[in-house]
Amino acid sequence: MYMKNKKLINSFKYAFKGIGSSFFSERNMKIHVSIMLIVIIMGIILKISFWEWIICIGWFALVIGGEMFNTAIEQVVDIAMPKKDPRAKLAKDVSAGGVLVFAIGSAIVGLLIFIPKIIAIF
Repeated sequence: MYMKNKKLINSFKYAFKGIGSSFFSERNMKIHVSIMLIVIIMGIILKISFWEWIICIGWFALVIGGEMFNTAIEQVVDIAMPKKDPRAKLAKDVSAGGVLVFAIGSAIVGLLIFIPKIIAIF
């Protein structure tokens, strides 16, 4: 039982290390986290509802998780294909495009939640 718990603890340790590595090595991750913090601050100021928080948190997870998968894919492709190859470029471009789709969806949802609240103030 002790070894299973140690393996589980190590899994979490490595996962948190991966999150930190992604944040400190990837410019886009810093941008996503910065936008997330702005949304959190605005959500507090504008008093968004419980369900609006649930929606925002879900989109935070999608965008940040997507960025982490994109980083992992790019790293693996770079290891597997150190020379330029159109297949490697396609894999990296598609992966980046997936993050862009999440980011655009997140922005649209954010606008739908926040614009009515901002308009109501004025």
